[in-house]
Amino acid sequence: MLKVPVIKNNLNKALKIFKKKFKATGVMKELREKQYFKKKSTKKKLSKDKATYRQKYLNNLEKNE
Repeated sequence: MLKVPVIKNNLNKALKIFKKKFKATGVMKELREKQYFKKKSTKKKLSKDKATYRQKYLNNLEKNE
């Protein structure tokens, strides 16, 4: 349970802090992932593709420097 204190009746700042903390927990991301069933092989393929993309990106950064 997230708790955010409201200081000096500044509700906007408290709401901003709450949204930031809530996003950091990853609850919405998890809910979106669980919305539809994905096969285990599909998850593996997606994670592998993501890793190769990340590696290519990092290699390009090193080449440009």
